[in-house]
Amino acid sequence: MLALAAGPGPGDMLPAAPPRLGGTRKAAVLMAALGSERAANVLQRLGEEEIESLSVEMARLSSVGAQTTDSILGELAAVTSRGGASVEGGVDFAREVIERALGAERAAELLGRLSSGAEVRPFEFLRRVPPERIVGLLRNESPQTIALVLASLHTNLAAGVLSHLPERQQPEVALRIARMGETSSRVIQQVEEVLRHKLTAVAEQQYASAGGARALAGILNHADRSLERNVLENLASTDKGLAEEVRGMLFVFEDIVKLDERAIQQVLREVDQKDLVLALRGAEESVKEVLLANMSERGAAMLKEEMEIQPPQRKRDIDQAQSRVVAVVRKLEEAGTIVIAGEEDGEEGEGVV
Repeated sequence: MLALAAGPGPGDMLPAAPPRLGGTRKAAVLMAALGSERAANVLQRLGEEEIESLSVEMARLSSVGAQTTDSILGELAAVTSRGGASVEGGVDFAREVIERALGAERAAELLGRLSSGAEVRPFEFLRRVPPERIVGLLRNESPQTIALVLASLHTNLAAGVLSHLPERQQPEVALRIARMGETSSRVIQQVEEVLRHKLTAVAEQQYASAGGARALAGILNHADRSLERNVLENLASTDKGLAEEVRGMLFVFEDIVKLDERAIQQVLREVDQKDLVLALRGAEESVKEVLLANMSERGAAMLKEEMEIQPPQRKRDIDQAQSRVVAVVRKLEEAGTIVIAGEEDGEEGEGVV
């Protein structure tokens, strides 16, 4: 994962990520792009030192623009396409990562360009920009410049842009496209620079959050208890305040007592009974009392009996069972079935019918 620090080799078509980003920062951006569940899966396969440094970087990561994220994903594709041993899975892994972050079409395009060495056509950076947004970029440009851009775009995108232009402008632009001959590469480059600058200026105002304490908390919410504990302990040794901030955003097994009665009952209906018995073996008495109080009298009696006859269990197995119970809570919360207290605005959560 941290092998991205090496950067793409000679002959790679894609531009490198901004040089100010070190290997750990690139990896943090990549983890954020993957999403919490996939990132948690990757994090669990790293060594303790990598987990520590990467967790600190993810927690400290501020907003990162789409262009930077795209560049880092492209760098990953370049590294794996060379068959580098530092990233397990090769091109298939790169394709999966980029598909999750950018979609199947963009992944195919990115990897296809790497394998074929295809030359990038003019204004290719506009390929994934919505037609109406391109119209906004061209608003103050001359009809000849607009015609040049549209003539260089893929036909479907060009048609979309033309249809979004003001009706009075459409015939003139169409006529100029029809009469257009060859255009010097210098002119094309100048127009590209102007549009890139405009697009970047707009993008800087529309950053997508790609990290920070909340992103790390989301990842840990999908990880098992042992990884969560390891990350928080290491983070606390580096930045205690940041560790507390992340911890405050986590939902751990003991937080089940913060759910309202209807939410707890919903969780008890969905969770595997074997996981519940094992999870409660390592739980505080207050947690046991709340859960048992929300079960039927017969159900509570059966649960107590199973706990009594169950042989001693490894702490690791108990942690994993608690993680599976938390996963059920998160699944119900994401489906809108329950609301976790304080998740959105600090108010107490309530069940949703």
